[in-house]
Amino acid sequence: MRVDSKRNQIELLIEQLDLNEHIDSFKNFFSRDASLYIEGDQELHFKYIKELDKIEFNAPPKIASFHTIKNHLKKHGVLNFDQIFEIVKVVRYFRYFKNRELDGIIGQWMEKFIIDERFTEIEKYFTRDGKFEENLDENLFGLSQRIKEHKNDMSGALKRMMSSSKLAGYLVDTQIHFVNNEDCLLVRGGFNHVLKGAVVGRSTGGFFYVSPDSILKSKEKIRFIEQEREAIFYTYAKEFSSKLAELQAFINFIDKEFDKFDNYQARVLFARAKSLQIVKAKNDSKIILHSFIHPALHKAKPIHVDFSKNILMITGVNAGGKTMLLKSILASAFMAKYIIPMALNETKSHIGSFKNVLSIIDDPQNVKNDISTFAGRMQEFSKIFEYKSSLVGVDEIELGTDSDEAAALFKVILDDLIKKGQKVVVTTHHKRLAALMADRDDVELMAAIYDEEHRKPTYEFMHGIIGKSYAFETASRYGISHSIVSEAKSVYGDNSERLNLLIERGSQLERELKQKHQKVDTKLEELEEKERSLKEQKEKLFKELDEQRYALKRSYEVAISEAKSAAKAGDTQSIHRAMDKANKKLPQEKKETPQVLEFKVGDKVKYHSQKGIIISMRDKKEATIEVEGMRVRVKTKHLKHTQIVKPKIKPNIKVDVEKRSGLKCDLHGMRADEACEVLDKFLSDALINGWDEVIIYHGIGTGKLSYAVKNFLIAHPRVKGFDDAPQHLGGFGAKIVSL
Repeated sequence: MRVDSKRNQIELLIEQLDLNEHIDSFKNFFSRDASLYIEGDQELHFKYIKELDKIEFNAPPKIASFHTIKNHLKKHGVLNFDQIFEIVKVVRYFRYFKNRELDGIIGQWMEKFIIDERFTEIEKYFTRDGKFEENLDENLFGLSQRIKEHKNDMSGALKRMMSSSKLAGYLVDTQIHFVNNEDCLLVRGGFNHVLKGAVVGRSTGGFFYVSPDSILKSKEKIRFIEQEREAIFYTYAKEFSSKLAELQAFINFIDKEFDKFDNYQARVLFARAKSLQIVKAKNDSKIILHSFIHPALHKAKPIHVDFSKNILMITGVNAGGKTMLLKSILASAFMAKYIIPMALNETKSHIGSFKNVLSIIDDPQNVKNDISTFAGRMQEFSKIFEYKSSLVGVDEIELGTDSDEAAALFKVILDDLIKKGQKVVVTTHHKRLAALMADRDDVELMAAIYDEEHRKPTYEFMHGIIGKSYAFETASRYGISHSIVSEAKSVYGDNSERLNLLIERGSQLERELKQKHQKVDTKLEELEEKERSLKEQKEKLFKELDEQRYALKRSYEVAISEAKSAAKAGDTQSIHRAMDKANKKLPQEKKETPQVLEFKVGDKVKYHSQKGIIISMRDKKEATIEVEGMRVRVKTKHLKHTQIVKPKIKPNIKVDVEKRSGLKCDLHGMRADEACEVLDKFLSDALINGWDEVIIYHGIGTGKLSYAVKNFLIAHPRVKGFDDAPQHLGGFGAKIVSL
């Protein structure tokens, strides 16, 4: 009962967040019906999914549940061929992966599948599409041939009858009809003088459908043969079921492992098909979305939001996208929890983990429940207090009651929810509520932006301010006459308008002041930390100086003692030996090491008698210089700095500079080895020119070029990381590379 209740809650949440179409599309990639949530260690599941995403593979076939099959085997029942073939399909698919001899954790996983020889004996009797291989059994093959002969005899007999001169006068047409599962001729009355058979039906024109006796006899013979075949089939099914009953442990194993694999492959192939990113929830409650696009929206503006605090209050213009922003935040947390692919910038986004995602979005009032809007909202809030560590979304929090009273009530409610560990995002037109909450450090404000010049929402948001509702402007935009809007403004009054502006401006100034205080405090802490660090360094230096002074004093004392001993000896040789020993006791003068010249790309240098410029460096010991149009690779120890006019360096490849994507390289249509050579030169030139991020287009195609590009980037020593490009920059067919 609890499982059904949980499932209903998830289905309701999916509907409220407008994720139905996205989830339904995702479920189509599953091979068998499965839950959205993968039981077990989510970190480990995510690791397998990302590893599987590096591999090109065929999707598995549709597989039925093994529940009934396992019950039959447990009770030593006899499976039919369709049930046996379901097991065969799973084993064949895992064998397909085993035969590829993959590396890494996927390859290690496939090594666990050891297929028993008894199963191989069963598998060989089924074709690729699940038909029984009758050719492997002599009796079945003979019976099939006899059936073919009888069918040929039937066809020949009917053709001869239609061409018979005796029957020609009774035939209505020259077609063979199939009525009530019988092959028939359509004839006129009186046919019984020339045709013996059974009437199996009447036509609308009063004619007779007659199946000749010879045809009926042949069909009867075929029925007897079919019964013999069925008996043989049953013998095989019984034999196969007996062998499979002995392999129940193996069947249970592959059933469980295929469920796991099905969850992995569905996510990988869905992400590839829709150019989406696979993201898992992190072990905190922070939400940062960059370039997120809600799957229900088409040609939508990407969302950028930083929800690191406990409460996010979204205000601003009506119909400006506040509700969709709330749904996007909740949808991203829900999809990350279940590792469902989504559209966003994976590297710049961060989605925390929550035990529950709860929403209060719809108006609870309806005729059936006989409850007011506000009372329904209070019921929904009371349920939220039962949960902990949840993400809660409330749309139009003031819905259904007086705004001033609601502001005080909801402030206390939000305070209590935060104490219980909830993270809350709300949309509101309550400027009073927003002003009451704005002075808290754990509250983030966002406002929907309104384009006053063009008098329409921009569907963009700004952090740190309380926005106006623009109710009058929205009314005009949707067809309310100018006279009505003007009169409403006069009724509302200038004082009310000024009060709202003061609330908004006061809240903004308060937050700006708080931010400045935080910056000053942060700067002061940094200065104090630097002061402590300098003090520690000073004390450390003084301590080292004292130690060196003491060591120096001791060494001189020892040297003087040795010199005195030499003087007392009187013997010249003894004096020299003692002085040598004393010299060794003295601190040795450190020889200055010759200064090593450092060079970098663009330096003007002299190589022997030739002057040139460094255009690339392999390491600190070797460089490539250009001298009078020629390129020479030389040792840096043979170079000297000079001052000559820097010649212009012609680029080796054509690159395009874009505001967003930086450098880009298009590899479409190239072979793998040719693409890697072009890519090597492209990355070298990008590094020389100081670019730290580039984009590479390789397309999707067969996946070979994509696979080659991935391997090349992984092996390149100057590539910090790379990932699939956002959807608007090429998605799965391109890579963003950090250098």
